[in-house]
Amino acid sequence: MSNCVVLGAQWGDEGKGKVVDLLAKSADWVARYAGGANAGHTVKVGQTKFALHLVPTGILSPQARCLIGHGVVLDLPALFNEIDSLIKAGIKVDDRLFVASAAHLVLPHHKLLEEQGEECRSSAEKIGTTMRGIGPAYADKIARRGVRAGDLLDPDRLGRSLRQAIDYWNRITNGLLSSRGCTAESVLQELQPCIARLTPMIVDGPLLLDDAVRRGQSILYEGAQGVLLDIDFGTYPYVTSSSTTVGGACTGLGIPPSAIGRVIGVVKAYTTRVGNGPFPTEALNDDGNRLQAGGNEFGTTTGRSRRCGWLDLVALKYAVRVNGITHIAVTKLDVLDEFDEIPVCVAYEHRGQRTTEVPFDGARLDEVKPVYKTMPGWKQRTVGLTDFDELPSASKNYLKFVCDSLHVKLLMVSTGPEREETILLENHHSLVGA
Repeated sequence: MSNCVVLGAQWGDEGKGKVVDLLAKSADWVARYAGGANAGHTVKVGQTKFALHLVPTGILSPQARCLIGHGVVLDLPALFNEIDSLIKAGIKVDDRLFVASAAHLVLPHHKLLEEQGEECRSSAEKIGTTMRGIGPAYADKIARRGVRAGDLLDPDRLGRSLRQAIDYWNRITNGLLSSRGCTAESVLQELQPCIARLTPMIVDGPLLLDDAVRRGQSILYEGAQGVLLDIDFGTYPYVTSSSTTVGGACTGLGIPPSAIGRVIGVVKAYTTRVGNGPFPTEALNDDGNRLQAGGNEFGTTTGRSRRCGWLDLVALKYAVRVNGITHIAVTKLDVLDEFDEIPVCVAYEHRGQRTTEVPFDGARLDEVKPVYKTMPGWKQRTVGLTDFDELPSASKNYLKFVCDSLHVKLLMVSTGPEREETILLENHHSLVGA
């Protein structure tokens, strides 16, 4: 397997976990490059369901070693809860999971600051964050007052860094942190059980991956969230605080573009998003309810219900262009089995003009109206199919229309949550984009 990036091509929750899990079987390394514990990758192995938030999904493939890159913000108690759950389930973690020394930490004061920030917004302006402290942790990173994993190796530096950050925020917020009992000393005490456990995992991430590339080892670069949640390229301000695009793999892991081969975009067969923000194809009717129920559309991290709507080829075309996506993996095709007709958004109308491009000002996405092409449904059960030739002809036409519209190749189709419920067909010529 050539080195590849796997990223979400919509608003996250596309099913990246299952795709990474399948591809990781032939990878030497799986490296996570962005996000924090606000991400959730769900993988079902046999009767066991794994919900991974920080640990790369490759941990479920015994031969793969995993790196949490410095583009990730790390909540240590959450990390070790996750590790302990994996060990309890019989997954070997020791000597397989590593953390880049420059990865910034999510600390208790970040969660308090995020709660306060959302409280200050009107109901119409709320971002709808997960309240995991992700945004404030990235803010401290950019403002150069963050605490990094490598700081845990130097107690004096760790203490100085914590005091600097917490003292700053106490001054800015008129003592908010002190009033909530959050001090440098309390945070240090909370970190103590984690320090000894994390120390053996801390590595020079970019050097480790460079060595792997030079050895000819295969690397899978695992993204989090989705393109339309990217801090620069998403529907700002209703976005996450990290680089979810392919560029985030370079900046979040310290790899050059030449270390990337394929870019795989994971695409749900329809569209969902969690939280507030524009959603042109949202189905605020019975169709949306049917998609939500059929796809079990509730967040892995928060449990919140996902907003549901039809596939948006305009937004996907944008994702392909921004990331250089070469292949797509389509998930939850089976959720569409019971629909007589399946609308697909092929253009937007904005102030009397038709466009096939996402407006350069993301705020205008709230003003567009979707233009739909209606595809015939197949009204046949596709759940669990593993052979492309067994798919109903209407579902094949649906997939071909998507690939041709995006000029990409189809890598796989997921027909259910199980590992085995997957169709692999990368080289099927009828599905190669024009």
